[in-house]
Amino acid sequence: MVEETPWQQALRYANRANPYPFYEELRKTPVAQQPDGTYVVSTYGEIVTLLHDPRVSSDPRKCPALAAAQAEGSAEPIREVLTEPNIITCDPPEHDRDRQMMMQHFVGPPPSPHLISDLEPEIRRLVDGLLDDMKGKNRIDAVDDFAYPLPVTVICKVLGVPLEDEPRFHQWIETALDALDFGPEAASEEIRSRQAAGRQAVREFGQFAAELLDRYAQQPGPGMLSALVNEDGPEGRMSKGVLTSNALLLIFAGHETTVNLIAHGVLTLLRHPDALEKLRRRPELIVPAVEELLRFESSVQFWHTRSALEDIDIAGTTIPKGAPIFLAYGSANRDPERFTDPDELDLERPDNQHLGFSQGIHFCFGAPLARLEVQVAVGEFVRRVENPRLVDDPPPYRHNQIFRGPRHVLVDIDGIRD
Repeated sequence: MVEETPWQQALRYANRANPYPFYEELRKTPVAQQPDGTYVVSTYGEIVTLLHDPRVSSDPRKCPALAAAQAEGSAEPIREVLTEPNIITCDPPEHDRDRQMMMQHFVGPPPSPHLISDLEPEIRRLVDGLLDDMKGKNRIDAVDDFAYPLPVTVICKVLGVPLEDEPRFHQWIETALDALDFGPEAASEEIRSRQAAGRQAVREFGQFAAELLDRYAQQPGPGMLSALVNEDGPEGRMSKGVLTSNALLLIFAGHETTVNLIAHGVLTLLRHPDALEKLRRRPELIVPAVEELLRFESSVQFWHTRSALEDIDIAGTTIPKGAPIFLAYGSANRDPERFTDPDELDLERPDNQHLGFSQGIHFCFGAPLARLEVQVAVGEFVRRVENPRLVDDPPPYRHNQIFRGPRHVLVDIDGIRD
């Protein structure tokens, strides 16, 4: 039996709750070629270097291995079904044009530069309502009762997606994510059976997004998607396929990663009662606390669509032209060469330049909204929930390796303060 690499071990579902010992071993070889020809980069400095290197492409169409996988039907479901790129799977100048068009409707065009900050009263109202609904309960699920409803409600409002459609697209997203596996279990019969369901889910999700965009093209409405459909930029409108692909990205990324961050925030603070109490005594620490939670438990553990456009020499290794590159953010954020005592939670950590939102041209433009949501949600949870105690540790985790997060976080409580 061939011994598995640290990366392969980190990707096993049995290790989802704690991949960090395997990342520690992986960092001994900062750029490690895997049996499938992928190069996994696990150290902070090397990842930052590649994030700013124009010889690294984010477009799967430029990677022979990824293109071949798509042609033979073994690529991830979303790439098999939606062949048009979105802003995280394309390069300049295509990327720059589309991102600029999208950002002006998200972080705020010149007439309304406070688009995100103006959402704070609504976010606080939603958080207060979710906590009020917990009154009288002795046990809550910090995922289903708290971490999920907030960001999905907010992103639907921002994008103009009818909230009543949430049960449908939630199921499509869950099915698609459960079909995605990059580890040694990917060849199992269970994962293969999930892939067919994942492809169908992406088809239905894509059809839903396309129909919503068509409605907004015929009758403009509130939200970012309507604005994009009817946007006439200097180079014209996005094509229907690119619009649909980016709509799916916005619906998905606009809440899934924030769900994981809120859930992990609650989980991490309950595991560190001294930090929880410190934040309760000093609520002004919520801003640096959220940055530390982003570092400590990365919502995006790695990214998988990059490849080398030329031979790249880095950390004593040559990544050959055409090779797939995986950037392991979750490992980089625990790199002791960059962060002092990286396995310790420090709510006042100085110079906390984590990779929780990546870096470079693909830095997450939803970061301001995510930060605001998590600051309000975690801050109010700490302030209002009386004597919260974990029921299961570790809790059950979702299958997906990239968007790693707990499926449930059961918490016993003594009550909810006003």
